[in-house]
Amino acid sequence: MSKIEVDAIDKQSGSTLTIGGSGTTVQLGTGASQTGFGRTGTVDWQTGSIKTATFTAASGEGYFCNTTSSGFTVNLPAGSAGAIVSVQDYNNTFDTNSLEVAPNGSEKINGGEGAITLTTEGQGITLVYIDATVGWRTVQDNDFAAAGSTHITATGGTITTSGNFKIHTFTGPGTFTVCSTSPSAPNNIVDYLVVAGGGGAGATPGNSGGGGGGGGFRYFANPSSNPQSGPGGPRNAPAGITVTATSFPITVGGGGAGGTSASPPAPGGVGTTGSNSVFSTIISAGGGGGGMGTPGSDPNHDGLNGGSGGGGGGGNSVSTGGTGNTPPVSPAQGTNGGGNACGPASPDHQSNGGGGAVVAGQPTQGPVGGNGGNGGGLTGFGSGNGQCSSCVQYFAGGGGAGRNPPTMSSNTTGGLGGGGAPPGSGSATGGAGTTNTGGGGGGGVGPNGNGGAGGSGIVVVRYRFQ
Repeated sequence: MSKIEVDAIDKQSGSTLTIGGSGTTVQLGTGASQTGFGRTGTVDWQTGSIKTATFTAASGEGYFCNTTSSGFTVNLPAGSAGAIVSVQDYNNTFDTNSLEVAPNGSEKINGGEGAITLTTEGQGITLVYIDATVGWRTVQDNDFAAAGSTHITATGGTITTSGNFKIHTFTGPGTFTVCSTSPSAPNNIVDYLVVAGGGGAGATPGNSGGGGGGGGFRYFANPSSNPQSGPGGPRNAPAGITVTATSFPITVGGGGAGGTSASPPAPGGVGTTGSNSVFSTIISAGGGGGGMGTPGSDPNHDGLNGGSGGGGGGGNSVSTGGTGNTPPVSPAQGTNGGGNACGPASPDHQSNGGGGAVVAGQPTQGPVGGNGGNGGGLTGFGSGNGQCSSCVQYFAGGGGAGRNPPTMSSNTTGGLGGGGAPPGSGSATGGAGTTNTGGGGGGGVGPNGNGGAGGSGIVVVRYRFQ
């Protein structure tokens, strides 16, 4: 190998000096540096020095800025034509703690005086100094916040985080959109809670209206990551939903309207069945409406079928409660409403409670009306509607029976899970089921009380995200 040592290389003639031939790489020796060639519009990223506090940048360098603990300032160097500096959000925290980029003295950034502030998650910019008129010019602005993941990423509803899990809560119609899935199939199985709207309660032109049935209650909670010990536990579905990278329309059922009192009795006195809630292949049926309270025998006396059945109305004749788990699914989504199968008694029979997700509506016993059945209790399904992520949350309680004063000795109660109750006294509308629990409405109070409306349902999707 030959070696040439010179102090300078210059052209012999013309204006072009060629070093190396076609296909040849020209390489600087180890430890050597170059000047005079200028830059190619890129920076040397300082990966060995992550910035966490205010500093002054050097031209030709790029910096990863970590604002996890607090925001700080990058001071730009004195400007010279062609100077270049880049900064980049290190760990997607600029939206929490911002980064300020400040010019040297009175120099400008993008033609304006003063600093600029980066507040977007994952943001990065590259600045090149042009001249005194414009100063530092932003030639590149990015937003790279997306992170690689071996778990699901998704959007839709109100999103909360609990430990390693994301919880998407829908209190109205929406779309659960899976943006990406995991390469590991078990990580693509999601937990769900789907509760339909509760049934409206029966009205009473003469006696007392039956309580509305709770909305259908269906859920899956992975026993290894979200074990259930509450009343809902025994009805856990056998499997979760395996999702793909697509959109899943969400339907949240509204509560049924309460029956309207009329004399003589009319079909409108029966409570309206609630609407279904839907996620993927899971359909929960609306709670059945409560039967109308009538002085005598009437075909509108009985409770209606649904996710849980509505309670039968009170009066001088037998009434039956609606059949729960209609249409049938396994495990059952609800229970039956109460009915006064004993027939007439003195004083007049009070009405019957609406069925809840796990406890049937209570039948009347002479002067004592039936309470609404309890709904299902779960843990770990979010914090919407005043619920909490660690305590037991109840859904789909049955509405309490109406009362026929003065013969009723005490007021009835709605079942745990948002079931409505009748008013304490007088002729009035029953209490509504609680919003976004799927609770049934409370029965109307005679002699001219309307039935309470059912509560709207809810849909919750839960999955591991890290």
